[in-house]
Amino acid sequence: MAAKRGRTAQRLELGLQLRQLRENCGRGERGGGLTRRQAVVGLRISEASLQRIESGSLNFRNVGDLRKLLDKYGVDDEEVVESLISLNRESNQQDWLTQYRGLMPAGLPGFVGLEPEARSMKAYHPTVVYGLLQTEAYALATHESHKPIEEYTSEFIRSSVELRMKRQEVLTRENPVKLHVILGEAALRYPVGGAEVMREQYARIEELAGWDHVTVQVLPFRRSYRSTNDFAILDFGPALPPRVQADSAWGSVSTSDKPREVDRFHRRFDAMAASALPPEDTPEFLRRLEREL
Repeated sequence: MAAKRGRTAQRLELGLQLRQLRENCGRGERGGGLTRRQAVVGLRISEASLQRIESGSLNFRNVGDLRKLLDKYGVDDEEVVESLISLNRESNQQDWLTQYRGLMPAGLPGFVGLEPEARSMKAYHPTVVYGLLQTEAYALATHESHKPIEEYTSEFIRSSVELRMKRQEVLTRENPVKLHVILGEAALRYPVGGAEVMREQYARIEELAGWDHVTVQVLPFRRSYRSTNDFAILDFGPALPPRVQADSAWGSVSTSDKPREVDRFHRRFDAMAASALPPEDTPEFLRRLEREL
């Protein structure tokens, strides 16, 4: 039996189905579907709310609005109607991520909620070790270094580190996600938490790089080193469209499932992978850094 989807994936699935129904219902101008503005006429939700529902970041608080919307879209199969209502109801329930939502910048909870649904992930981190590779000590030291600037509380740091460790379960579950990470040399050289923390971190990366479903490459300074911001790409197979998440220099997070954007980041990642050291060189690179501590 397939694993039950998380709440974020359920909201995304609902949104995708509703967007497809709206665009294909044939009741708009020239039979080309309805605009969101047309769709919400007579409903108690706004055009902006419908956009958020279709993007998977919100669901219906009132099932009557969902029924009215489906009627507008010409959905008269009661089994289909009930299945979408059930999906909306289930996606509104709390899950493991609920308690951590306040710890993340806007946009990131939706991406984190989809990580367990992914078949594969690709990520580039130029200046900090990627979260799914971090040790607990490294994660703690990273947060502690930002404490005076961001005014983090000790409880915030504890919960944030706990969340980061929990996210790593996608690598150790029965059907683990296939992960390919490119780390900039700066991410490995920047001293976080002292020599012992870095030794443990190097050992952890080397261990993970030896797993069949994990690939780690290093992009050295001397080979087309790029200082662009972090980004990650999730691929879900045929079930959901792929999604990209990118961090800005200001700490905000943006995500997109637009094919043009996702393809652009795929090309960027492939170019970096071609410039980075081959995966088999990663262990020796890490050992050399450890000897320099």
